Amino acid sequence: MDQTLAPLAAPIPARVSSTDDPAELLRFAIDVHGRGAAALATLVEIRGGAARTLGSHVIVTADGRFCGYVSGGCVEAAVAAEALVAMKEGRDRVVKLGDGSPFFDIVLPCGGGISVAIHVLKNAGALQHVLDRLDRRQPAALAYSPERQTLEPVDPPHRACWRERDFVGVYRPRTRLVLSGQTIEAQTVARLAAVAGYDVVNCEQGEEGRAAAGSIDPFTAVVLFHHDLDAEAAILKTALRSPAFYIGALGSTRTHRRRVERLAALAFGRDEIDRIKAPIGMFGPTRDATSLALSVLADVAAARLVAYA
Repeated sequence: MDQTLAPLAAPIPARVSSTDDPAELLRFAIDVHGRGAAALATLVEIRGGAARTLGSHVIVTADGRFCGYVSGGCVEAAVAAEALVAMKEGRDRVVKLGDGSPFFDIVLPCGGGISVAIHVLKNAGALQHVLDRLDRRQPAALAYSPERQTLEPVDPPHRACWRERDFVGVYRPRTRLVLSGQTIEAQTVARLAAVAGYDVVNCEQGEEGRAAAGSIDPFTAVVLFHHDLDAEAAILKTALRSPAFYIGALGSTRTHRRRVERLAALAFGRDEIDRIKAPIGMFGPTRDATSLALSVLADVAAARLVAYA
Protein backbone atom coordinates (compact mmCIF):
# COMPACT_ATOMS: atom_id res chain seq x y z
CA MET A 1 0.00 0.00 0.00
CA ASP A 2 1.33 3.41 -0.93
CA GLN A 3 2.07 5.70 1.96
CA THR A 4 2.34 9.47 1.81
CA LEU A 5 4.86 11.03 4.12
CA ALA A 6 3.48 13.75 6.32
CA PRO A 7 5.18 17.13 5.86
CA LEU A 8 7.87 17.91 8.38
CA ALA A 9 6.76 20.25 11.14
CA ALA A 10 8.21 23.74 10.99
CA PRO A 11 11.09 24.36 13.43
CA ILE A 12 10.15 26.01 16.69
CA PRO A 13 12.10 29.25 17.23
CA ALA A 14 14.48 29.03 20.19
CA ARG A 15 16.80 31.70 21.54
CA VAL A 16 20.44 30.57 21.76
CA SER A 17 22.06 33.77 23.06
CA SER A 18 21.05 36.90 24.96
CA THR A 19 23.65 39.15 23.34
CA ASP A 20 22.71 42.37 21.56
CA ASP A 21 26.27 43.27 20.55
CA PRO A 22 26.18 43.96 16.77
CA ALA A 23 29.62 42.47 16.10
CA GLU A 24 28.74 39.24 17.93
CA LEU A 25 25.48 38.99 16.00
CA LEU A 26 27.19 39.45 12.65
CA ARG A 27 29.82 36.85 13.53
CA PHE A 28 27.03 34.43 14.40
CA ALA A 29 25.31 35.20 11.07
CA ILE A 30 28.51 34.55 9.11
CA ASP A 31 29.12 31.29 10.96
CA VAL A 32 25.62 29.86 10.48
CA HIS A 33 25.42 31.05 6.87
CA GLY A 34 28.54 29.05 6.13
CA ARG A 35 26.71 25.92 7.30
CA GLY A 36 23.22 26.54 5.91
CA ALA A 37 20.49 29.11 5.44
CA ALA A 38 20.32 32.18 7.65
CA ALA A 39 18.29 35.39 7.82
CA LEU A 40 19.11 38.87 9.05
CA ALA A 41 16.12 40.65 10.58
CA THR A 42 16.57 44.41 11.00
CA LEU A 43 14.49 47.03 12.82
CA VAL A 44 13.73 49.56 10.06
CA GLU A 45 10.79 51.56 11.44
CA ILE A 46 9.61 52.71 14.87
CA ARG A 47 6.08 53.96 15.45
CA GLY A 48 5.80 55.64 18.84
CA GLY A 49 8.06 54.24 21.55
CA ALA A 50 10.48 51.34 21.16
CA ALA A 51 12.94 49.40 23.28
CA ARG A 52 15.66 49.26 20.59
CA THR A 53 17.24 51.63 18.13
CA LEU A 54 16.85 51.58 14.36
CA GLY A 55 19.20 49.06 12.78
CA SER A 56 19.00 46.52 15.64
CA HIS A 57 19.20 42.90 14.49
CA VAL A 58 17.90 39.41 15.09
CA ILE A 59 19.79 36.57 13.40
CA VAL A 60 17.79 33.43 12.58
CA THR A 61 18.99 30.03 11.39
CA ALA A 62 17.10 27.54 9.22
CA ASP A 63 16.56 25.25 12.22
CA GLY A 64 14.89 28.02 14.26
CA ARG A 65 17.76 29.18 16.47
CA PHE A 66 17.96 32.93 16.89
CA CYS A 67 19.78 35.66 18.79
CA GLY A 68 19.59 39.43 19.02
CA TYR A 69 16.80 41.89 19.75
CA VAL A 70 14.54 44.25 17.82
CA SER A 71 12.40 44.96 20.89
CA GLY A 72 12.50 44.15 24.59
CA GLY A 73 12.30 40.39 24.07
CA CYS A 74 8.52 40.19 23.54
CA VAL A 75 8.41 39.83 19.72
CA GLU A 76 11.70 38.19 18.78
CA ALA A 77 10.24 34.66 18.57
CA ALA A 78 7.53 35.97 16.22
CA VAL A 79 10.23 37.63 14.09
CA ALA A 80 12.14 34.34 14.00
CA ALA A 81 8.99 32.51 12.86
CA GLU A 82 8.55 35.03 10.03
CA ALA A 83 12.21 34.60 9.10
CA LEU A 84 11.71 30.83 8.85
CA VAL A 85 8.90 31.44 6.34
CA ALA A 86 11.12 33.83 4.38
CA MET A 87 13.92 31.26 4.20
CA LYS A 88 11.50 28.51 3.12
CA GLU A 89 10.11 30.71 0.36
CA GLY A 90 13.50 32.16 -0.55
CA ARG A 91 12.14 35.73 -0.50
CA ASP A 92 12.69 38.70 1.79
CA ARG A 93 9.74 40.13 3.66
CA VAL A 94 8.82 43.04 5.94
CA VAL A 95 6.62 42.47 8.98
CA LYS A 96 4.86 44.98 11.22
CA LEU A 97 4.48 44.29 14.93
CA GLY A 98 2.64 46.16 17.65
CA ASP A 99 0.71 49.29 16.71
CA GLY A 100 -0.43 49.14 13.08
CA SER A 101 0.24 45.40 12.82
CA PRO A 102 -2.17 42.70 11.61
CA PHE A 103 -1.04 40.54 14.55
CA PHE A 104 -3.55 41.62 17.17
CA ASP A 105 -2.16 39.20 19.75
CA ILE A 106 1.31 40.82 19.66
CA VAL A 107 1.35 44.03 21.69
CA LEU A 108 4.54 45.91 22.52
CA PRO A 109 4.79 46.96 26.19
CA CYS A 110 5.73 50.48 25.10
CA GLY A 111 2.47 50.76 23.16
CA GLY A 112 4.24 51.57 19.92
CA GLY A 113 4.89 49.61 16.77
CA ILE A 114 7.86 48.48 14.72
CA SER A 115 8.61 47.23 11.23
CA VAL A 116 11.25 44.56 10.73
CA ALA A 117 12.87 43.79 7.38
CA ILE A 118 13.88 40.13 7.00
CA HIS A 119 16.70 39.47 4.53
CA VAL A 120 17.55 35.93 3.50
CA LEU A 121 21.34 35.99 3.36
CA LYS A 122 22.78 35.16 -0.03
CA ASN A 123 26.40 35.75 0.93
CA ALA A 124 28.24 37.01 3.98
CA GLY A 125 30.65 39.38 2.26
CA ALA A 126 28.87 42.56 3.37
CA LEU A 127 28.77 41.35 6.98
CA GLN A 128 32.47 40.52 6.92
CA HIS A 129 33.17 44.02 5.58
CA VAL A 130 31.54 45.47 8.69
CA LEU A 131 33.56 43.24 11.02
CA ASP A 132 36.79 44.11 9.23
CA ARG A 133 36.15 47.82 9.70
CA LEU A 134 35.15 47.39 13.34
CA ASP A 135 38.36 45.44 13.95
CA ARG A 136 40.21 48.51 12.65
CA ARG A 137 38.00 50.68 14.92
CA GLN A 138 36.32 52.34 11.96
CA PRO A 139 32.56 52.87 11.58
CA ALA A 140 30.73 50.94 8.87
CA ALA A 141 27.31 50.88 7.22
CA LEU A 142 25.16 48.52 5.17
CA ALA A 143 22.41 49.54 2.77
CA TYR A 144 19.51 47.11 2.50
CA SER A 145 17.27 47.31 -0.56
CA PRO A 146 13.85 45.66 -0.07
CA GLU A 147 13.22 45.90 -3.80
CA ARG A 148 16.47 44.27 -4.94
CA GLN A 149 16.77 42.14 -1.78
CA THR A 150 20.44 43.09 -1.49
CA LEU A 151 22.80 44.12 1.29
CA GLU A 152 25.76 46.31 0.31
CA PRO A 153 28.49 48.29 2.16
CA VAL A 154 28.16 52.08 1.94
CA ASP A 155 29.74 55.12 3.60
CA PRO A 156 28.26 55.44 7.10
CA PRO A 157 25.89 58.33 7.86
CA HIS A 158 25.70 59.79 11.36
CA ARG A 159 22.82 57.48 12.29
CA ALA A 160 20.70 54.70 10.82
CA CYS A 161 18.16 56.04 8.34
CA TRP A 162 16.29 55.54 5.09
CA ARG A 163 18.00 56.84 1.94
CA GLU A 164 15.29 56.97 -0.63
CA ARG A 165 14.18 53.30 -0.86
CA ASP A 166 17.16 51.77 0.95
CA PHE A 167 17.59 51.37 4.69
CA VAL A 168 21.12 52.17 5.93
CA GLY A 169 22.25 50.60 9.19
CA VAL A 170 25.29 51.98 11.02
CA TYR A 171 27.89 50.06 13.06
CA ARG A 172 30.46 51.66 15.34
CA PRO A 173 33.40 50.32 17.36
CA ARG A 174 32.71 49.46 20.96
CA THR A 175 33.64 52.01 23.59
CA ARG A 176 37.31 52.11 24.53
CA LEU A 177 38.21 53.30 28.02
CA VAL A 178 41.71 54.69 28.52
CA LEU A 179 42.46 54.72 32.25
CA SER A 180 45.32 56.52 33.94
CA GLY A 181 46.22 56.31 37.62
CA GLN A 182 47.33 53.55 39.95
CA THR A 183 44.43 53.86 42.39
CA ILE A 184 41.70 51.65 43.75
CA GLU A 185 39.22 53.81 41.86
CA ALA A 186 40.95 53.10 38.56
CA GLN A 187 41.11 49.38 39.32
CA THR A 188 37.40 49.26 40.14
CA VAL A 189 36.42 51.16 36.99
CA ALA A 190 38.59 48.83 34.89
CA ARG A 191 36.93 45.75 36.39
CA LEU A 192 33.36 46.99 35.88
CA ALA A 193 34.11 48.38 32.42
CA ALA A 194 35.45 45.01 31.29
CA VAL A 195 32.24 43.33 32.48
CA ALA A 196 30.26 45.93 30.50
CA GLY A 197 32.13 44.92 27.34
CA TYR A 198 34.31 48.01 27.04
CA ASP A 199 37.80 47.84 25.55
CA VAL A 200 39.92 48.83 28.57
CA VAL A 201 43.42 50.30 28.16
CA ASN A 202 45.45 50.89 31.32
CA CYS A 203 48.29 53.40 30.99
CA GLU A 204 51.51 52.48 32.74
CA GLN A 205 52.94 54.83 35.34
CA GLY A 206 55.23 57.42 33.79
CA GLU A 207 54.23 56.64 30.20
CA GLU A 208 50.68 57.99 30.21
CA GLY A 209 51.03 60.49 27.39
CA ARG A 210 52.98 58.29 24.98
CA ALA A 211 50.96 55.15 25.69
CA ALA A 212 47.60 56.84 25.23
CA ALA A 213 48.39 58.75 22.04
CA GLY A 214 47.91 55.75 19.77
CA SER A 215 44.90 54.38 21.67
CA ILE A 216 42.55 57.34 21.59
CA ASP A 217 40.05 57.59 18.74
CA PRO A 218 36.56 59.15 18.43
CA PHE A 219 35.04 56.18 20.26
CA THR A 220 37.34 56.51 23.29
CA ALA A 221 36.71 57.89 26.76
CA VAL A 222 39.75 59.03 28.76
CA VAL A 223 39.43 58.80 32.53
CA LEU A 224 42.09 60.18 34.88
CA PHE A 225 42.38 58.95 38.47
CA HIS A 226 45.28 60.92 39.85
CA HIS A 227 45.47 62.64 43.22
CA ASP A 228 48.22 64.93 41.92
CA LEU A 229 47.84 67.42 39.05
CA ASP A 230 51.47 66.92 38.06
CA ALA A 231 50.90 63.17 37.60
CA GLU A 232 47.99 63.70 35.20
CA ALA A 233 49.61 66.46 33.12
CA ALA A 234 50.99 64.34 30.27
CA ILE A 235 47.92 62.21 29.66
CA LEU A 236 45.57 65.18 30.06
CA LYS A 237 47.40 67.21 27.40
CA THR A 238 47.30 64.19 25.08
CA ALA A 239 43.58 63.70 25.70
CA LEU A 240 42.74 67.35 25.02
CA ARG A 241 44.49 67.14 21.65
CA SER A 242 42.68 63.90 20.77
CA PRO A 243 39.21 63.16 19.30
CA ALA A 244 38.07 61.39 22.49
CA PHE A 245 34.31 61.79 23.07
CA TYR A 246 34.77 61.99 26.86
CA ILE A 247 37.51 63.27 29.17
CA GLY A 248 37.01 62.98 32.91
CA ALA A 249 39.35 63.81 35.78
CA LEU A 250 39.30 63.04 39.48
CA GLY A 251 39.31 65.95 41.92
CA SER A 252 37.18 68.49 43.72
CA THR A 253 35.85 71.75 42.31
CA ARG A 254 38.80 73.54 43.92
CA THR A 255 41.26 71.11 42.35
CA HIS A 256 39.66 71.62 38.96
CA ARG A 257 40.04 75.39 39.24
CA ARG A 258 43.78 74.86 39.70
CA ARG A 259 43.76 72.46 36.74
CA VAL A 260 42.04 75.06 34.55
CA GLU A 261 44.59 77.73 35.55
CA ARG A 262 47.46 75.41 34.62
CA LEU A 263 45.98 74.55 31.25
CA ALA A 264 45.22 78.18 30.44
CA ALA A 265 48.85 79.01 31.20
CA LEU A 266 49.82 76.35 28.65
CA ALA A 267 47.69 78.15 26.00
CA PHE A 268 44.80 75.68 25.96
CA GLY A 269 41.60 77.43 24.91
CA ARG A 270 38.32 77.62 26.77
CA ASP A 271 36.60 75.18 24.41
CA GLU A 272 39.37 72.63 24.93
CA ILE A 273 39.34 72.97 28.70
CA ASP A 274 35.55 72.73 28.82
CA ARG A 275 35.80 69.20 27.42
CA ILE A 276 36.98 68.01 30.84
CA LYS A 277 34.29 66.58 33.14
CA ALA A 278 35.44 67.45 36.64
CA PRO A 279 34.49 66.59 39.28
CA ILE A 280 34.17 63.31 37.42
CA GLY A 281 31.05 61.16 37.21
CA MET A 282 27.30 61.46 36.74
CA PHE A 283 26.46 61.73 40.43
CA GLY A 284 28.36 62.66 43.51
CA PRO A 285 30.04 63.13 45.80
CA THR A 286 30.84 59.45 46.35
CA ARG A 287 32.72 57.94 49.25
CA ASP A 288 33.69 54.50 47.96
CA ALA A 289 35.36 53.10 44.85
CA THR A 290 32.37 51.12 43.59
CA SER A 291 29.95 54.05 43.73
CA LEU A 292 32.49 56.25 41.97
CA ALA A 293 33.06 53.61 39.29
CA LEU A 294 29.32 53.33 38.63
CA SER A 295 29.06 57.12 38.48
CA VAL A 296 31.91 57.36 35.98
CA LEU A 297 30.71 54.55 33.73
CA ALA A 298 27.18 55.96 33.70
CA ASP A 299 28.61 59.32 32.65
CA VAL A 300 30.68 57.71 29.89
CA ALA A 301 27.66 55.77 28.60
CA ALA A 302 25.51 58.91 28.57
CA ALA A 303 28.19 60.90 26.75
CA ARG A 304 28.51 58.16 24.10
CA LEU A 305 24.74 58.24 23.51
CA VAL A 306 24.85 62.00 23.03
CA ALA A 307 27.83 61.79 20.68
CA TYR A 308 26.44 58.95 18.57
CA ALA A 309 22.68 58.96 19.08
